[in-house]
Amino acid sequence: MLLVRRIVLAIVLSCLGLGSVAANPMLLVDMDNLAVLYADDAGQPWHPASLTKMMTAYVAFEEIAKGTVTLDTPVVLSKKAVAQAPSKSGLPVGSGLTLKDALYVMLVKSANDVAMAIAETVGGDEAGFVAKMNDVASRMGLNATHFTNPNGLHDPGQYTSARDLAVLALYIQQSFPQYLPMFGTDVVQLGKAKLESNNELLTSFAGTTGMKTGYVCASGLNMVVTVERNGRRMLAVVLGGSSARERNERAAELVLKGLSGSAQPNGQTVLTLADNPGSPPVDMTAMICGKQAKAYVAAQQAAFPMGLKGEPSYLNDVVVPRAYVATDLGRLVTGVSLPRPRPAHEPQFAAPADQAALGGDLRPGLPAAAVGNVPFPQPRPSLSR
Repeated sequence: MLLVRRIVLAIVLSCLGLGSVAANPMLLVDMDNLAVLYADDAGQPWHPASLTKMMTAYVAFEEIAKGTVTLDTPVVLSKKAVAQAPSKSGLPVGSGLTLKDALYVMLVKSANDVAMAIAETVGGDEAGFVAKMNDVASRMGLNATHFTNPNGLHDPGQYTSARDLAVLALYIQQSFPQYLPMFGTDVVQLGKAKLESNNELLTSFAGTTGMKTGYVCASGLNMVVTVERNGRRMLAVVLGGSSARERNERAAELVLKGLSGSAQPNGQTVLTLADNPGSPPVDMTAMICGKQAKAYVAAQQAAFPMGLKGEPSYLNDVVVPRAYVATDLGRLVTGVSLPRPRPAHEPQFAAPADQAALGGDLRPGLPAAAVGNVPFPQPRPSLSR
C-alpha cells in the first residue's frame, strides 16, 4: 500500500513539475527505549510552523527552573505582540496573563500574539528570546534546526526536522513532566472565549497525551503527537500534510503500527538518526496554497483516503476533552503589581551544580547500557547558561 501511494504521488508531482519535492517526512519512536520504529525523510529540514512553540515553551520552562521568572510572572501583550498574524488570543494591547495561563493559551490555541508576549517577557525582547531558543537547540544537538521567531510564522530561515522535533519532545517529557498537561489540554476558557486545540487526536484517539500541531503554507500541516496505550508509549511526527485529515490520520496510523508490532525497530535510536543540515528546507507553498494545490490535495486523497467521507478512519474514539480556565488580568501597566498577592517564589528545580549532574539521559528508567553506547545529545541542556 505504501508503495502504491508513493507511485501515485510521484506521478502527480511529476505532472506538476515538482517531482523532486519531498513530502510528508514521518517518524515513529518508542519513547521507552528511543528505538526508531519508522522513519521517512526524518532528517530533512522543514519549516516548523507552530511546532516552534514547543521550543518557546521549553525556554520558558528553563527560565522558571532558573528562577528568573515564575508561573505568576505577568505577561503583557505589547503592540508588537498584538500585531502578529493569526491565530491569536483576541486580547487587546496591554492585556495581561500569568505566565502559566499564557503558556496554556499559546500551546492550546497556538496563539501567535501570546507566544510573542512570552518571548518579550522571558527574553527581554524577541531577539534575546530567539537567541535562547537557538542556544537550547545547539545544546540538544538539533543539527537541522534554526529559529528566527518564537511563534512559527513563516520565515525562510526558520526550520527543523522530524528527528529534531522528536528529540525536543523527549526533552520536554524528561526535563519538565509537570508541564505536560499543557500539551494535552484541548480547550482553554478565557473569559467568554473558548480557545480550542487543532489536535483532533486529543478527543478522537484514545490514549493521546499531547503534543502540538502547526500550519503555514510553506510547511503544510505538521504534528507531533504522543500516545500511551497498554503500557506502550509512542511518539509520532508527521510533517507536510495536505490537510488536517491527512495529518491526523497518518499520525494515528503510525502509532497503531507501532502498537501492533507491524512497525519494528530499525536498529537506530532517535539520537543516532541522521539529520541532513546541508539540505535546504522544503517549501510546500506551491502545493498547499498555490495553483497546484487542488491537484496536489486530490493526489494525496487518492494515495491516502483514510478519514474521507465513506472511507474508514482511525479516529473513532470519544475522549472527554481536557479543559483549563485562564484568567484575563485586564490591562496592566508596567511596574504595577498584579491585583492579587503572590506567594514567594521558590525555584522548582535547582540548577545542576556540575557536568556530572547533567549525566541523565533520555531513556526514562533505563540505564544507558540497556540500549548500547548511544551518546547523549550534545550533552543535556545546562540551566547555567
